[in-house]
Amino acid sequence: MKRKIALLSDIHGNTTALEAVLADAKKEQVTDYWFLGDLLAPGTGRRKILDLMAALPISLQVRGNWEDSIWNALHGKLDISRPSHLYMVCLCQYLLEEVTPEELDRLHELPLQLLTKVGDLEITVTHHLPDKNWGRELIHIGQQENFCRLFEGHHCAIAIYGHIHQQFLRYATGGQMIINPGSIGQPFFLDACLRKDLRAQYAILKIDDQGLA
Repeated sequence: MKRKIALLSDIHGNTTALEAVLADAKKEQVTDYWFLGDLLAPGTGRRKILDLMAALPISLQVRGNWEDSIWNALHGKLDISRPSHLYMVCLCQYLLEEVTPEELDRLHELPLQLLTKVGDLEITVTHHLPDKNWGRELIHIGQQENFCRLFEGHHCAIAIYGHIHQQFLRYATGGQMIINPGSIGQPFFLDACLRKDLRAQYAILKIDDQGLA
């Protein structure tokens, strides 16, 4: 068994960044794709983003916080007297010029967490925490106990999540591996030198009969 799984996260409507990642993944002969949430907005990509994703063999998808925010705007659940809420309503109106309400509803119906098994490796996939797809608990300087929450209630060896727009690899207290593939559409760096390189980010998970290859 040899699997090469592209980990895609936080596209945020950036069509050209997604196209660059998919071209690279094709060159790397990726076998399937996992999507970690935040597909649309605030970038300008709409229908083309959906079409590019629909053409992929995506075997696993979870829901990001932007899927929830867009859905709340779609269904009139925001307070437009608040500037941030009005902004989200305007973004939703822009999306609806090319994306149907039913498509936005389907994105909102995605789960917060999925557990999967590849070979002998059990893996948990979320956008952020298993029960919360927003917040700052899992930023790079987050408390170790927050990262350990990714492994509550199961025996997975690997946790994969997105949301923070930063690539990194670390370990939980029990030694389990934690992977963040970064952001395709909006990479983020605190360091000014690193911030000069805002190319699209993703990761490839390679698994063979022995485990992580």
